[in-house]
Amino acid sequence: MIIDDLKYFLEKIDHYRDKLLFVFIKPFWPRIITPNHLTYLRITVSLVLFVLLFFFGIENKLLIISLFCLGAATDLFDGSVARGLNKATKFGAMLDPIADRILILPIAIYSLYGSHKWLLLLLLLTELIGAVVAIFNKTKKSDVKANIFGKTKMVLWAFVFAVILMAWPNEPSIFFVGLLWISLIFSILSIIINKRLTRHEK
Repeated sequence: MIIDDLKYFLEKIDHYRDKLLFVFIKPFWPRIITPNHLTYLRITVSLVLFVLLFFFGIENKLLIISLFCLGAATDLFDGSVARGLNKATKFGAMLDPIADRILILPIAIYSLYGSHKWLLLLLLLTELIGAVVAIFNKTKKSDVKANIFGKTKMVLWAFVFAVILMAWPNEPSIFFVGLLWISLIFSILSIIINKRLTRHEK
């Protein structure tokens, strides 16, 4: 099946990413900093971004991009640190995708609301459906950790929105807007995989 083949391919890439990061993480990562600390930092950065953009109207490009990249970097490391140091927890697996949404959605609204409202609406809608499915899985005691399609979507978003912020207030190029449309496919696949996991556990 095409979806299963794509899932296997992306999981292999994610596996090699982990192996590469483990070279640094296993011997050098400070044990006092847990994966959940990184997730908490991402949430904090996201809230700071929200306040700066929507309450104070700060448009200092260097500040906004730096904060966004810091938040995205914590997403790159928290899962690998959890796996590399055997510190994965159910709470961390549940909190991670929530932190991702808190980081991305304010930036999406800020950069797309003006001229790409339909794209923004679909991004928000798929995230809402994904959150509902994750909550339903949790009530059924299913595995709520992010699947590979959700991870791939987040990587795409982090890259695209960083580039869009660099070009702001100019309109994002059609190429990067196209990547966001493609990311909707991964959002839908993530929802499908989560629903499949729920059916398998019934």
